[in-house]
Amino acid sequence: EAYTRVLMGNIDLSRLVFPPNTAGGTVESFARRALWDVGLNYGHGTGHGIGNFLSVHEWPVGFQSNNVPLAAGMFTSIEPGYYRDGEFGIRIEDVALVVEAQTKKPFLTFEVVSLVPYDRNLIDLSLLSPEQIRYLNTYYETIRARVGPELQRQQLEEEYRWLQRSTEP
Repeated sequence: EAYTRVLMGNIDLSRLVFPPNTAGGTVESFARRALWDVGLNYGHGTGHGIGNFLSVHEWPVGFQSNNVPLAAGMFTSIEPGYYRDGEFGIRIEDVALVVEAQTKKPFLTFEVVSLVPYDRNLIDLSLLSPEQIRYLNTYYETIRARVGPELQRQQLEEEYRWLQRSTEP
């Protein structure tokens, strides 16, 4: 359940559509909501800028209250998590590009560019909403379309078969 709720937060923030000049701290709660619904939380930031000075953990992009507004072309991590002291920890970390959303007026959204399947054995589908499942299936289609041909080009057949299994709808 904890992994699925972290994934739900990851998906909810990744698929969020928001107005220009929105600061990351304004939208961070979307990544925490699924955990908050059952009285859980995490004690770290939800993400940070990447590549501003060719490094990671870079200000000024991110989801803390003192970060600059998100703008098209910025890269950020989206990394909700959950930790139970002395037992286990979960963090799902994706890299996302801020892009223009397909809306009537100019709004923004994220395009996840890390293209790595989530651990299917840890996902409780009964907790996911239909919108979250649609997002996950679309994300898996994107992974197949972008990564699959490269694996085949390199003749990595075992890896290709793993990718196909890991990205089934």
